[in-house]
Amino acid sequence: MRLQGKLAVITAAASGMGRAAVLTFVREGARVAAIDINADALAALAAEVREAHGVDIATVQADLSKAEDARASIHRAAEALGGIDVLWAHAGIPGPASVEGMDLAEYELAMNLNVTSAVLAAGEAAPYMRKRGGGSLMFTASVSGLVGSMMSPIYSAAKFAVVGLTKSLAQRFAPDGIRVNVICPGLSETPMKKGFIGRSGDPEEMAANEKKLLAAIPMARFGQAQEMADAALWLASDESSYVTGVALPVDGGYTCR
Repeated sequence: MRLQGKLAVITAAASGMGRAAVLTFVREGARVAAIDINADALAALAAEVREAHGVDIATVQADLSKAEDARASIHRAAEALGGIDVLWAHAGIPGPASVEGMDLAEYELAMNLNVTSAVLAAGEAAPYMRKRGGGSLMFTASVSGLVGSMMSPIYSAAKFAVVGLTKSLAQRFAPDGIRVNVICPGLSETPMKKGFIGRSGDPEEMAANEKKLLAAIPMARFGQAQEMADAALWLASDESSYVTGVALPVDGGYTCR
């Protein structure tokens, strides 16, 4: 098993890519702590893991838009597991679609979840990783953190920040044996997809945006949550032991244009 004996924490773990990663990491031998705001979804995920694999995961309900929750959730997860070897700080939301007339509260929520929660998770997890002799710290950005997004300017700004954070922390934490990388998904078939292509709720707008985005992907399809989880599995495992500071596109070729 590729993560045998690893202690892994995943945020935004109860749906989409995070949920796929929990199931994948458990299958590969990790002990997992799942952090999410949705307590019912966490309970359902824990039951699914127990039925499929006969093991328990730790669950931590937290609102990562709040600094005290973001910090405390990492400590609660580490206490449940007995340490941290792997962290995938995955939480995020699309944020406002426009800068004109923008609701500042929506902007601050987007920045808190997409950037601040990642910074706080890294800061709280790093000491646990040092005690274990190193680890793999992963963030989630987006292709919109590598190329600008006309549809999601605030999200794009936030994810560029996460890519910059990754490259900085990779250098800072390398002497501690902590690798820092970021996964940059393309648009994927997850619950967040609608938030990117159809904020107005207009079916015609959604269909047009989906067609436009699909035409820009050389592989001519959207990603799947499992494909992102598989990328996280590789970065979490010792197979990527010489990989740090990398912003890894998992995007069907979108950013190769």
